[in-house]
Amino acid sequence: MLQTQKEVRIERLAATLQLPILQSSRRRHIQRFLQIKALSILVLWFPIIKEVMARQLKVGSQLVIALDRTQWKEYNVLMVSAIVQKRAFPIFWTLLDKRGASNLVEQQQVLRPVIRLLKRYKLVIVGDREFHSIELAEWLHRQRLSFVLRQKCSTTFREKRQPFQSLDTIPVQPGMNFFYLQISLTQKKGFSRFNLAAYWKRKYRGKQEDEPWYLLTNLPDLKSAIGVYSKRYGIEAMFKDCKTGGYNLEGSQASPDKLIALIILIALAMTSA
Repeated sequence: MLQTQKEVRIERLAATLQLPILQSSRRRHIQRFLQIKALSILVLWFPIIKEVMARQLKVGSQLVIALDRTQWKEYNVLMVSAIVQKRAFPIFWTLLDKRGASNLVEQQQVLRPVIRLLKRYKLVIVGDREFHSIELAEWLHRQRLSFVLRQKCSTTFREKRQPFQSLDTIPVQPGMNFFYLQISLTQKKGFSRFNLAAYWKRKYRGKQEDEPWYLLTNLPDLKSAIGVYSKRYGIEAMFKDCKTGGYNLEGSQASPDKLIALIILIALAMTSA
């Protein structure tokens, strides 16, 4: 039904459900179905997505994992996705009981089960400026994971034996890039040194990026860092498919538990489409 209707509003699904009963009864059938305990990320979705990844990738190959957050009306969803061939597959997600940015504890909570599930691959974690913290970078490094985390331009950094300066003082212009080895990020003490890529994409087909990327990473070179982070944009297309551009998740008016179940069903429909 989801594949044909591209819609998750229960009223719409009830109207098209092929059962010879009243629509009000069909609606109750769907609502009860969404409460089944087997509609669980760990119970139902993890075995499926593990098999999907096994068919897409060889064991030991690199797998880009995107950490992102989106607001669906009153729901604040923190999601981890795998990006394969420019396509994002949702892996694990949770609803935050607040508005605004996630914190380190919440980020660790959604990443841990994904790290365990996909341990046979070389994971590289990417995140936009919400996930810029040096604490997250340090935690990922201790897990022996690679990462590329975009930084805010106001963040300060320091090369060895040099004074601290903000990222926006780096003289990068469209078409230019810099790569700094073993820098200190922010003036907090007690953290490892990581690498920093500064990159401003040149104008392409008449389009120009508004600002450069500042990427904190433990990858060894500029090309690797930029190539990995570029794949993060696959998750934007996935979110669009879930929202008004696709399954209209905002219009579901579902409770939090049912919303989790609906996202599982959307993931199933998107994966098998």
